[in-house]
Parts: sequence; structure tokens; C-alpha cells
Amino acid sequence: MPPEGTPRPVAVLWDWDNTLVDGWAAIAAGLNAAFAAHGLPGWTLEEVRGRVRRSLRETFPEMFGARWEAARDIFYAEVRARHLGVLAPMPGAAAALEAAAAAGLPQGVISNKQGPLLRAEAAHLGWNRHFAALLGAGDAAADKPDPAPFRLALEALGLPTGPGVWPGVWYIGDTALDMQAARAAGCTAVLLGDAAHDGGIAHAAPDHAFADGFSLAAWLRGG
Repeated sequence: MPPEGTPRPVAVLWDWDNTLVDGWAAIAAGLNAAFAAHGLPGWTLEEVRGRVRRSLRETFPEMFGARWEAARDIFYAEVRARHLGVLAPMPGAAAALEAAAAAGLPQGVISNKQGPLLRAEAAHLGWNRHFAALLGAGDAAADKPDPAPFRLALEALGLPTGPGVWPGVWYIGDTALDMQAARAAGCTAVLLGDAAHDGGIAHAAPDHAFADGFSLAAWLRGG
């Protein structure tokens, strides 16, 4: 929890996968379909959770070389077929979103999930009403951890977008990469969960940390 007296945020930006939702089964299925089509060994669900961080347009050329676009098409076909059926909110996520809304905080999402998939998932859960910005991979000139999607999100939330530090804007995620992205954009880095899949809290080095969405919701409500 933040130290007593920590200023309340003026806006909240969220990561998506493993922060607000669990959709890893569809991501794993997509990756393993692409691996199988290219004669590569598959990954377990835990390996997927531990390895997937950056966007597809950054990682697939490294993983598949010249065949990356074919692998991309296989991946997305499998994910589209499955993702809404396996999607589930993370513990306390709905409560945290409602608490932020009740506090009058503008909210947005910055994810490395493809933009159309992200927006379909938010609509499926009925959560898109909370967000002034839903930005996924491919929606900005570069993907997270680059600051480009943060600038678009801040503009959509009616906040300053120029160079500077915006400690009142919290970016809430579940990995060290999310914390790095927050700082690169000048935002406060807030960890949700214990980052056990990513080296733990010390490795993530957040500015603030909450055990789950329920504890974050309670703090936002002043409880």
C-alpha cells in the first residue's frame, strides 16, 4: 500500500492482461498454433505468462524471422476464435474500476494486446464505459514501453501530453515492463499483485503496490 499521506491520483491508466483480465488461455493457444505450424516446440501456460511482455510486432520477427507475418496470421486467427470465451476479470478488477469511477478519475487502458481485440474484450465485459482511451498494440506509432501510446491516452483524457513528469497519472500494471513504461512516460508506476511471474515486487520496483484489485479499490475509497 502507498505510504500514509500519498496524494490521490488525478487519472488512472491501466494495463490489461493479468492486471484487469485473465485471457492467457487464448494467448497460449494462439502462440502454440503458430509454433506448431512452424515446427517449433510449444510453451506451457506458465511459460506464456512469464515470457509474453512486448507487442507482437516487436517479438514475432525475433521468434519467427522472415516467416513472422504468416505466424502472426495463425496466432490472431486462433486468438479471435477463443478469447471472449475464456476471458475472466482478475480478482477485484471490477471493484477497482468502479472505485476509480466513483472518485471521478478519468481512466484509460494501454496494452500490448492488439487494439481491436482489446476493445472487443472491454465491450464484452461492459467495461468500455469506464475508459476514455483503449489503446492496444498498433494504435500508436510505437508500442509500450515506448511513451507514444501514453501521449495518445493523456490527450484522450484531457491531460497534458508534452515532455514532463505527471506523478498524478498512475499507470497500473503487473510487470517490471509496465513499471518501466510508466516511468518512461513520466507517470507514477503502480504494481497490482506480487509479480511472482516476473521476478517479484523487488524486481518490478514500483512506486506503489497493491495486493489485488480489492485492496486498490479500498484505498481509492479511502478505506
